[in-house]
Amino acid sequence: MKLDSGGYAKTVAQAADAIVAAEEAGYDGAWVAETQLDPFVALAVAADRTSRIELITGIAVAFARNPMTVAVQANDLHGLSEGRFVLGLGSQIQPHITKRFGMPWSSPAARMREFVLAVRAIWRTWETGERLAFRGEFYKHTLMTPFFDPGPNPHGNPKIYLAAVGPRMTEVAGEVADGMLCHSFTTERYLREVTLPALERGRATAGKPLAGFEISGPSFVVTGASEEELATAAAEVRKQIAFYGSTPAYRPVLELHGWGDLQDDLNALAKRGRWDEMAALIDDDVLNTFAVVGAPEEVAAEVVRRYGDIAHRITLTAAHAPDPARWERVFRAMRSGARPVDHGGRDS
Repeated sequence: MKLDSGGYAKTVAQAADAIVAAEEAGYDGAWVAETQLDPFVALAVAADRTSRIELITGIAVAFARNPMTVAVQANDLHGLSEGRFVLGLGSQIQPHITKRFGMPWSSPAARMREFVLAVRAIWRTWETGERLAFRGEFYKHTLMTPFFDPGPNPHGNPKIYLAAVGPRMTEVAGEVADGMLCHSFTTERYLREVTLPALERGRATAGKPLAGFEISGPSFVVTGASEEELATAAAEVRKQIAFYGSTPAYRPVLELHGWGDLQDDLNALAKRGRWDEMAALIDDDVLNTFAVVGAPEEVAAEVVRRYGDIAHRITLTAAHAPDPARWERVFRAMRSGARPVDHGGRDS
């Protein structure tokens, strides 16, 4: 199991510094979320300052862009990092796409499927020289002249991971992507009962087995060196769970556990802008279902118990502590405690 570092940096410099520290600490990969900065810019800076660690957009908002711009950015980063870039894409939700980015929204799963296929078609044109002739329902790319063609990437094309929660988007990930980024708002039960069957359906559509498909597991972790640190960490993660739980698109995760009414309450508070009150609705039962909670050594063992037979990689991240140094004890315990697991033909 690969161990990744991630966080919610506020500046490009902060994100790049964290990735450099993650490489020095021995992490396998590092992801940058598209929240208050552009993840492509942050990873470009980090690529120039690192030599080994995988660099992942986790996630870049696909529908805020178009396949051509993403194909170019990903191709450039893969070359700059000498083959260490992974393109992580997500759809975001309708209000952000239409109101924040001012872009169209419709049929998100079908649109994402076409988006990925279009990116791959563009890369194939650069790689083989064949005529670009992608015509879909949402995207059309039929022009590529030599002046704009960078040619084949010497490091090949990047892997593409898709973020998904609902079954339909998860099926799309299984069909057209190389891996899936499990949303933090995912529980072990939801992953086993909903996500994995949907991935298998997607892989079957593509005529491929699940073997070889990479899964990055959920990443809510609450830990600390003292009771005070643990309480601070728990408070921050409660806020994140409450924020995600207020989103109607994520309601099925709560409903699986019999907490559908909680989504109504969180959504009502969110609509009134009462963000600080929402975290109080996340009780210990909800917290411990979504997050792995405990001392560093306990956390490491529980992560492996929950996801060791499923996930190829786990991201150690929290809003309160993006600095990888904070996670050193968890990281060391994970490294010593994780054992190779048979994934039905997939590498552990």
